Amino acid sequence: MRLKSLLRPGWLALTLVVLLFAIACYTLLAPWQFRRHDERKVSNDALTSSMTADPVALAPGLPEWKRVRVTGEYLPAAQAVARLRTVDGVAAFEVLTPFRTTDGTLVLIDRGFLRPAEGVHVPRFAGPPAGQVELTGRVRPDETDPQGRDAFSDATTDGHRQVHAVDSRTVGRATSLHIRPGYLQLESGSPGVLGPMPLPQLDAGPFLSYALQWLAFGTMALLAWLYFTWREIRPGGVLAEQNQTQSRRRSVAELVAEDEAAEKEAESHQRA
Repeated sequence: MRLKSLLRPGWLALTLVVLLFAIACYTLLAPWQFRRHDERKVSNDALTSSMTADPVALAPGLPEWKRVRVTGEYLPAAQAVARLRTVDGVAAFEVLTPFRTTDGTLVLIDRGFLRPAEGVHVPRFAGPPAGQVELTGRVRPDETDPQGRDAFSDATTDGHRQVHAVDSRTVGRATSLHIRPGYLQLESGSPGVLGPMPLPQLDAGPFLSYALQWLAFGTMALLAWLYFTWREIRPGGVLAEQNQTQSRRRSVAELVAEDEAAEKEAESHQRA
């Protein structure tokens, strides 16, 4: 009888919620944090190894943060400014200038950052050097604007073509140039560099601890369910007490009904 109490709709609903939560912890939430931890580790390892590695020639398939050296000339007419950026927690613009290498490849160069003038305006800044130059930069993947907005230029852009993400595809569409995917983050000392973009901190982040926490939460939910199930089915459990209470309530109701029936019967005898 006590086991049948666990088949009540309320207990079955609670069991379903606990199982779904535990499954989500084990199959979705914890693996998601483990993946983020692995991605951060790969990025940190690539950045660490690039610190001491010599620059290589630009080629397809190079990993993120790889240092490369390119020779060619800037295309200032196709330049764009990335808006709504932050560098070291402070508002900034980033200057993006396409670059044609000696073999004809077009690559987007992030020349660095500028601090806004008067709070929101693009300040005056030096243009890139003319003629052939040699640059050293780090390979970066294109960013993606969640809203997919194109480059624009109007009265609010201070005469500059502006974009919402550092994205070679967006600059390529705006300038009708076939720019290779990704971009190069220019290093300090390279011709045309402005405020060099700082490298990220080599921090593994909280993702591993978050993953372990989700595993712990899922395990705690199952253990709590097992404990309360054991407590309910054992003699004297809360479910048994509830059943006894309900039985007692039904008995009292029956007694009241019997009393009312007896009173009615007595009244009928008196009338007779």
